[in-house]
Amino acid sequence: MTGSVNNMANTTENNNSNAAKGYVESYYSATAAPLRHRPRLEGDIEADVCIVGGGYTGVSTALHLAERGYKVVLLEAERIGWGASGRNGGHVGVGQRKEQHELETRLGNPTARLLWEFGLEAVELVRDLIVRHDIHCDLKQGILHVAAKPADAAGLRAYCEHLRFRYDYEQVRFTDKEETGRMVGSEKFHAGQLDTGSLHLHPLNFALGLAQAAEIAGARLYEHSRVCSFDREEPVTVRTASGSVKARYLVLGCNGYLGKLDSSMAAKFMPINNFVLATEPLSDSQARALIRDDVAVQDTLFVINYWKLSGDNRLLFGGGENYTPRFPSDIRAFVRKYMLRIYPQLEQTRIDYAWGGTLSVTMNRLPSFGRLADNIFYAQGYSGHGVPTATMAGKLLAEVISGTAERFDVMASLPIPKFPGGRWLRWPGLVLGMLYYSLKDKL
Repeated sequence: MTGSVNNMANTTENNNSNAAKGYVESYYSATAAPLRHRPRLEGDIEADVCIVGGGYTGVSTALHLAERGYKVVLLEAERIGWGASGRNGGHVGVGQRKEQHELETRLGNPTARLLWEFGLEAVELVRDLIVRHDIHCDLKQGILHVAAKPADAAGLRAYCEHLRFRYDYEQVRFTDKEETGRMVGSEKFHAGQLDTGSLHLHPLNFALGLAQAAEIAGARLYEHSRVCSFDREEPVTVRTASGSVKARYLVLGCNGYLGKLDSSMAAKFMPINNFVLATEPLSDSQARALIRDDVAVQDTLFVINYWKLSGDNRLLFGGGENYTPRFPSDIRAFVRKYMLRIYPQLEQTRIDYAWGGTLSVTMNRLPSFGRLADNIFYAQGYSGHGVPTATMAGKLLAEVISGTAERFDVMASLPIPKFPGGRWLRWPGLVLGMLYYSLKDKL
């Protein structure tokens, strides 16, 4: 796989300037590709399509529509990739957030197979976009799923067999406890499932690369242009504090940052916060002692831990969640305790960055696609599987706007129950549920 050509060793000093330019201070903003200053929307303009949100959903939709010849305007409240798209763990896994045997039971074999095929296409789409647009984002291959509890080992073995025999997926194999321990430098895990068809990358640089490709294709991207309201007329009018866009179509790609923009969509997902740290750079021998084959890793806990090596040999480790509007006061300490449970040998290792981000989850962890009107579309609720799914959403949104609705409608037909109590009472129920599963993790 292609690695980054960026000089990572010399970019840390640029982090403060990137953070000052409107990005959260993180390893990703420290090593971001050169940042372009995009204007704020001023005045009233027209377009074929207006897109709200500058994460993967928005920039992928903008790129795919601009390549089809549409006049596209994208409005981002902060900076491109400012939200979860620029802060996540960078895992690009095949499939969906739920495993195939569960999808088969819930949705039936034909729909489950379509979702599997979409998941494979999503990963290949990410790879193709990176290659086609020469996006330098530390693209690497392989994700290892590790069993955090003894009972999880049998499930990983069975799922490998299920994928190989039901879906002819030969890029996955089971690893026993001994091999898994050698691969991750820890004796904590009981087995593994190695998927060499999955990828991992630098998520902010991927988002920035897609945005640049969209602009080259003709899309107009505006930053610091928070949308205040939109109507449901034809054409639709989208308003910011300093301007408006009149467009034939509207795409809402806000995900966890939807806020109060539309209450009917908000009841179907819940924003939650997840946290990541980055260690100091490690030597090659130290890095390979932690992750021998430079794959990304994630465990089987409900509130998962996930980790990988950066382009300059830092350990990027994600762990812990909270469900309030506030982040922990000391994110380094909050995440570090999860890291040390797996790698106590890193007790004396310096933590250079720690940050959080907001994503959205649905009740059943399936992505939520749909229409608010004949000319208003949305995609959201990726539930931690957003890098491939949101990128694929952009392709499907471009298809439906262009007049081919079949594949978008498959996703829009997925049952997405509302949280009990709707938007205002969803939080207590989610917290109780998360506490229950967190207790199961600990037991």
